[in-house]
Amino acid sequence: MPRKKSNGPLIAGVLIGVVVLGIATVGIVAATSMRKSVSDSAYSGYSSYTYTYETTTTTTQATTTTTTSSSTRSTSTSTTKAGPKAVIALGDNPIHGSGLGAFNIDGCGLPSMNYSPGGQDQFLRAALPCIEAMWKPSFQKANLPYQPVELVMVTSHITNTCGSMGPDRTAMYCDGTIYWTPNHYANEQGSANPNHPGKYLGQLAHEYGHHIQWLSGILRASSQAQYEKGGWDTEAGLDLNRRKELQATCFGGMTLAPLSHGAVPDDVISVALTDAGNRGDYPIYPNRDHGAPERNAAWVNHGFKNNETSACNTWLASAAEVS
Repeated sequence: MPRKKSNGPLIAGVLIGVVVLGIATVGIVAATSMRKSVSDSAYSGYSSYTYTYETTTTTTQATTTTTTSSSTRSTSTSTTKAGPKAVIALGDNPIHGSGLGAFNIDGCGLPSMNYSPGGQDQFLRAALPCIEAMWKPSFQKANLPYQPVELVMVTSHITNTCGSMGPDRTAMYCDGTIYWTPNHYANEQGSANPNHPGKYLGQLAHEYGHHIQWLSGILRASSQAQYEKGGWDTEAGLDLNRRKELQATCFGGMTLAPLSHGAVPDDVISVALTDAGNRGDYPIYPNRDHGAPERNAAWVNHGFKNNETSACNTWLASAAEVS
C-alpha cells in the first residue's frame, strides 16, 4: 500500500537569537507529550522552531584610591556567540553544498524485529542514533543548526501542532518530530510492502529526510513558496510538494548508503530501497503530491548510489524528474 500522506504540507521554522524562521511536513503524525517550544500548523503555512546559542557575560571591577579621593573603574564586556542559522532557501540552500553526505559509521546494532507497536518502537529507536551520527557532521560542515529528531508512537487519534491524525494513516513529520503509526505499517496488505525490517528502516529514513529539510530551512522555504503559488493543492503547489517529498526520498536513500557497508544486513537495505520505490502517487489518489512510484524509485536509488546532498537537489530538477 503506497505511502499516503497528510491533507496538506506541514510546516515549521527557526528562531536563532532574534531571527524567526520555520516549518514542517509529510507522511506521519501526532503526540500528546512533546518537548516543544513552538507550534506548527498544517494549514497556515507558517510557524517557528527555536535554536538559542546566545550567551552574555558582564564583569564589574571597582577600586578605591587614597582616603581623600576615590574612583571607581567599571568594565563591562559582553560576549555573544551566534549559533548556526537555518537558511530559508530551496535550490541554493547550503545543505546542497559539495562534500555533504551521510558519513560512514562503524556499525548499527539493531534488535530483532517485533512488529508489535512496542517492537517497532524499539527497532526505530535503535536505528535513530546511527542515523543521527551519520548526518550531524554534514550540518556542522554546512554551518547549519542541528538537533536530534524525536519519535512518537501514535496508537490512537491525536492532535499535534500540524493537525490531527489517527493510527490508521502513514507516518507524519512535524516540527522536529516523527509521528509513527505502528498499526498501519504492521497491517499493510499486499505483496508490495511485506512485513520486513527493511520496510521500517526505509520509511524511517524517508521521514528523517524531512528532518534534514526542517533543520536546513527548506521546509519553511517550500511552505512559503506554496503559499505564494496559491496553496499546496494548486498545480504549482503540487509540483513543489512533489519536489519536497522526492527530496526526502532521496535523502532517505543517502541514509541507507552508509548502513549498507556492513552496518546492517544486505536484505534489510534491499527491501528498504524496494519499498520506497513502491510508494508514491497511484492513479487512485486525488492529488499528485508525492511523485509517481517510479520517480520515488529513481530518487531513492540516486541518493543511495551518490550519497551527496547535491545529488538530491530536486528543486533544480526538470519537471519530468519530479512528475
